[in-house]
Amino acid sequence: MAVKVNVRYFAAAADAAGRDEESLDFSAGKTIEDLRTELSNRHGGETARVLGLCSFLLDGQVAEPDTSLPSTESIRVDVLPPFAGG
Repeated sequence: MAVKVNVRYFAAAADAAGRDEESLDFSAGKTIEDLRTELSNRHGGETARVLGLCSFLLDGQVAEPDTSLPSTESIRVDVLPPFAGG
């Protein structure tokens, strides 16, 4: 089953991807790591490097690399680079 994945990029991830968001169809059951690989392949070099440092949220919840995408019509994935505070 295909899932519509709405990806939102923040800060350095948006800069590297050259966009704030995009949508793609992806297979349910694939993992966050599979999605990271797909996005890296789509956007190339700098994006791949930045995505390797990012955290991913799946519908607002922290998602580990082995988290499977659910079998729903659509999901939101937020891509958050590391932030420094102070």
